[in-house]
Amino acid sequence: MDNVIYFIKSTLSNEMASSGFPLIYKGEVNHQIMRSFAFMANRKIAEKNLSTSVRKRVFHIMIECLQNVTKHSDDFDETEKHIGNGLFIVGENKDSFYVITGNLVNNDKVKQLQDRIDLLNKLTPKEIKDAFLKQMVEGELTGKGGAGLGLIDIARKSNRKLYYHFVPYDANRNYFILAITIPFEQDSNDGEDSED
Repeated sequence: MDNVIYFIKSTLSNEMASSGFPLIYKGEVNHQIMRSFAFMANRKIAEKNLSTSVRKRVFHIMIECLQNVTKHSDDFDETEKHIGNGLFIVGENKDSFYVITGNLVNNDKVKQLQDRIDLLNKLTPKEIKDAFLKQMVEGELTGKGGAGLGLIDIARKSNRKLYYHFVPYDANRNYFILAITIPFEQDSNDGEDSED
């Protein structure tokens, strides 16, 4: 866990200090926390002089990331009850917003997550959109209530590569850090309908 703390301090401290708009939360991510955090972030985003489509994309990605932490964090209390602890950061750079999440994942999920993100990072915007539509039609609900759309949708809405890092936590788990950038200006050639 010391590596995670170091990552947060070294990589994010300058960015956070200069942005003037970081929202940072670490702890249990439940429905009430999601609503509160989403409300605060949405209010901050609304203060920016940005198009409605950009604000919607940032909010959509934020909610999807919060849901991912809630559903997929492999953090349990002493009675083996799922806690859903995680790290959640929203902020801005000069030309984009960023969302950073962190949560524990079991070792057996690491390779699958790496492969999935690496594949998404190789696809064109049109290929990502096609993969999203295909998954909507063919995807099966998992035991955690998802159909495997989360990362695809985040990649589709951000139109940027997803950055990730796994930090060994204990013998059975890694701390999974995911970073997403959402530009203020949408690329004209991204092939994505920003309102969908």
